[in-house]
Amino acid sequence: MITRGEPVRSSLDCRHEMKHEPFAIAMISDFFHPNVGGVENHIFMLSANLTRRGHKVIVITHSHPPDRVGVRWLLPGLKVYYIPFPTIASSATLPNYFTFLPYFRVIIAREHIHLVHAHASLSSLGQEAILHAPHLGVRTVFTDHSLFGFEDAASILTNKLLAAALKNVDAVICVSHTGRENTVLRGQLFEKSKDSSALVVRPNVYVIPNALVAEQFTPATEPVASETIYIVVLSRLAYRKGIDLLVATAPRICSAFPNVNFIVGGDGPKLNDLLQVRERHLLQDRIELLGPVRHRDVRDVLVRGSIFLNTSLTESFGIAILEAACAGLYVVSTRVGGVPEILPHDMISFAKPEEDDLIRALSEAVAIVSKGQHDPIEAHQRVKNFYNWGDVAKRTEIVYNAVMKSEQMDLWTRMQRTMELGPFAGPIYTIILVVDCLFFLFLEWLMPRHDLDFVQMHWEHDNFRRVQ
Repeated sequence: MITRGEPVRSSLDCRHEMKHEPFAIAMISDFFHPNVGGVENHIFMLSANLTRRGHKVIVITHSHPPDRVGVRWLLPGLKVYYIPFPTIASSATLPNYFTFLPYFRVIIAREHIHLVHAHASLSSLGQEAILHAPHLGVRTVFTDHSLFGFEDAASILTNKLLAAALKNVDAVICVSHTGRENTVLRGQLFEKSKDSSALVVRPNVYVIPNALVAEQFTPATEPVASETIYIVVLSRLAYRKGIDLLVATAPRICSAFPNVNFIVGGDGPKLNDLLQVRERHLLQDRIELLGPVRHRDVRDVLVRGSIFLNTSLTESFGIAILEAACAGLYVVSTRVGGVPEILPHDMISFAKPEEDDLIRALSEAVAIVSKGQHDPIEAHQRVKNFYNWGDVAKRTEIVYNAVMKSEQMDLWTRMQRTMELGPFAGPIYTIILVVDCLFFLFLEWLMPRHDLDFVQMHWEHDNFRRVQ
């Protein structure tokens, strides 16, 4: 029988400053700048705030043709290693387990890294870093940003890869309570209770939400004209984002409310469906399609509207919802994943991922906005108090301290835990682990560590504070 452990490790008290030596941290993921997205922004903002708190942070990711390869510096002082690996799909590299080790060993050793922090379930570099790091005595943390299913072939494969990576990780961070439950099941993060044979959730699984820079999402200085209500949609136009729901509901809303128009930003495979429904219902002047929107332009698009619509079929946190609420918009969203955890219920209306219920929620939102019952300035101030990257960095710092104080697993323990993956996957991944150790020893002989060109000078934190 499986029983729940502590519901959430959100007792991470960020009100007290931590007293400790600074860490050298390597953020590792396939998803980083110049790509734009929630994971990319999370890594950058967390790194910047950890640097502000006195830690050394570098990022390791794959290259971006034609010339984004090698070492680059991003303001305000973040060092990024772009490894020359090609991608296969959606900016993810092919899992290979061994090709990354020579690069990883040299970078980690020459930068004097204490802790590796991997991000995203679909990041091969992140999972491989968790495999390689213990050879160098480096501790490991993993942050999961997404929700995945359990039935289709792709989910089964990626879940098994994730379970193998997380068998020996020192700590796991999720961005929502729902995401935690999903990651615990997918990653098999259970252990036997000391009091009985029942399985409980491992105590090193934490919940730390996303955040945003509230100053970048201020409401419009002048109130939006009340005679026309604009519903804003900013999303990747894909099935997982529920664009089929948008296609079905937009014409009905336009028909029911002559003073309601849509502004849709984003690109993806469902763009043609939106174009077709706009042509079919002659709504060219009611549904505005902006195409791809740069992150720096998101606020300017948001403040054109009064309501933000999220139709996702699965969502771990939903940073776009947070940005819209911070910009003063009333939010309508499908009740999926970790979305109900983001905002108070007086700032958002929920709907089932069904056409009729979404129409109901949108009609409710139109009534609230028309009557002036939603104050954009008050909404901005509330979100600003709820979420900030300084608190996220402090909470993450507490996790790092717990990891560094915990006992490190030896090779035999790691092999035993890996064998728990099952009668087929267990031996396969154990062989990968052993071969990886032998390859590491070969690299230690071929390129001795004392011959490496170690980094001697680091970013001056006084300069960093002046830049800020």
